Amino acid sequence: MGLFDAIGIAGSGLTAERIRMDVTAENLANADTTKGANGQPYQRQSVALAQSGTAGFSGALGSAIQETAGATRPGGVTVTGIVADTTPDRRVYDPSNPEADAQGYVHLPNVDTVTEMTDLISEQQSYQADVTAMQTSKAMFTSTLGLLK
Repeated sequence: MGLFDAIGIAGSGLTAERIRMDVTAENLANADTTKGANGQPYQRQSVALAQSGTAGFSGALGSAIQETAGATRPGGVTVTGIVADTTPDRRVYDPSNPEADAQGYVHLPNVDTVTEMTDLISEQQSYQADVTAMQTSKAMFTSTLGLLK
């Protein structure tokens, strides 16, 4: 594992967490959107992530020990897609609402603001951990260069 691999891995984590925060912000912004472009309530979105590079810990360990030409190197995380949550919409009884159906129920998005805020806090802390890892890698690289002078 080279000196810059740690910075690359932390950078991929920063990118993934930024996308997760963007999707969470979109969910919060549309928490009360009863009609989307398709005429249906907004569907909560989530980000699918996958490990890039080696297959698990044993693959990373084997790659680090044997630095062979065919071995894959650790690569961090990648965003595989943004998927819609399939939980059913919320129904609220409000016959005075112009969006109400024949029974007086309004179909609201399946977005729970408490869950979204909890996710946002978790994403912010993960982002900060990646920043700390990147700063630590940079400090180690700088110290190594200082020793080589």
